[in-house]
Amino acid sequence: MCAVIQTYHLGLIGWPVEHSLSPVMHKAALQAAGLNGDYSLFPIAPLPAGEAELFRLVDRMKHGDLTGLNVTIPHKQTVCAFLDNLTPAARTIGAVNTVFLNSNGQLWGDNTDWSGFRQDLANQYEGQSGLVQILGAGGAARAIVYSLMMDGWQINISSRRPDQAKQLAAEFSSAHHPVSAFPVEQFSLLPDVTLIVNTTPAGMSPDIHSSPWPVDLPFPRRAFIYDLIYNPAETRLMSVARSAGLTAVNGLGMLAGQAARAFEIWTGHSIPIDVFQQAACERISL
Repeated sequence: MCAVIQTYHLGLIGWPVEHSLSPVMHKAALQAAGLNGDYSLFPIAPLPAGEAELFRLVDRMKHGDLTGLNVTIPHKQTVCAFLDNLTPAARTIGAVNTVFLNSNGQLWGDNTDWSGFRQDLANQYEGQSGLVQILGAGGAARAIVYSLMMDGWQINISSRRPDQAKQLAAEFSSAHHPVSAFPVEQFSLLPDVTLIVNTTPAGMSPDIHSSPWPVDLPFPRRAFIYDLIYNPAETRLMSVARSAGLTAVNGLGMLAGQAARAFEIWTGHSIPIDVFQQAACERISL
């Protein structure tokens, strides 16, 4: 009797998704693991316009047509309502980037952004936990706050929408670990800010000339800049920070880390992050 060869049907939900590096990364991982499979892009418009299509796609996964899904902007939070359950991390963060089917046929949402960021920051940043300024208060920011709180960082959030920043700070803040929300113009003047994390899309291709950092506002003199954007490889924020003598890195390591964890959830195979990162780098350089 011939053994049945499993084929992994993976994909990404988002809007837009045509510039995503996820297909090349996961196809490289499938090859490295010796697995049959594919990775497709599913552009679904923001809700409410895309609600019916999002439901149909999630339903396809529940019926076994799809093995696993990644989720990106703008569906990381809205997709939660279409799932049966969330992992503790995803529930606390309130955002999902990985959907999988458990052994009971239930659709679960997980978040691997936080662990991808945590691992890459540990590899790139040599200092101690201190005072961090987070730019943005969306779904990506939620994962970053969760990650940084685990390592004892003092956190301030700033956003173009102050009410959103205050709401996010209130959700994560506790008596033992307060989280603040102040405009970046006020908070960045504090001398103890040692980390700035951009979670906004400002500076992402094709809008490469924009930056989330206010013009003419000095950087904290000891700050390490981490920009979640990875395309372009050097954003406007990173360029200006480096011109000021600061160290600045992009989010490619986080991207590879979150992808590696998602791939392991779907397939049970642990593939080195370098496989994902190298595939992404080759695509960006084309």
